[in-house]
Amino acid sequence: MNALPADITLRRADGFDQIPSRTFYRIAQLRQEIFVVEQDCVYADLDGRDLEPGTIQLWAESANGEIASSVRILNEDSREPGLRSIGRVVTAPAWRGQGIAAEVLRAAIGACEGHPILIHAQAHLSDWYGRFGFAPCGAEFLEDGIPHLPMRIG
Repeated sequence: MNALPADITLRRADGFDQIPSRTFYRIAQLRQEIFVVEQDCVYADLDGRDLEPGTIQLWAESANGEIASSVRILNEDSREPGLRSIGRVVTAPAWRGQGIAAEVLRAAIGACEGHPILIHAQAHLSDWYGRFGFAPCGAEFLEDGIPHLPMRIG
């Protein structure tokens, strides 16, 4: 297991009310910068699911509050009993290649506490997700013009 850089701290919020508003703003800003601008996908990132009971936010931040990477974990019991999903996996360009996203993803898998986990991985990252135990569980599909692959653990 890799360690986070010395100036990065991993944080967790169980429920929206536990995340500081300025921190969530920075996370949403990063998601917008990467998913909407960098990847050129126009979609509603703020889809209401961050507010749902049982949603967990994990993020890595620098000492000055800069968000290096983040994920959100959703409770998908209505879809399948016990199912969790990990999504909105994002890393700021300045922090890529330092193992931060891997540490955040490991923490997210741990936060799912043995529940089955579903992700919709961007297809070009399927091997990366495979390193963490995710296996394809369906056919590739397009989401916002980007090929994705459903993958799961359990």
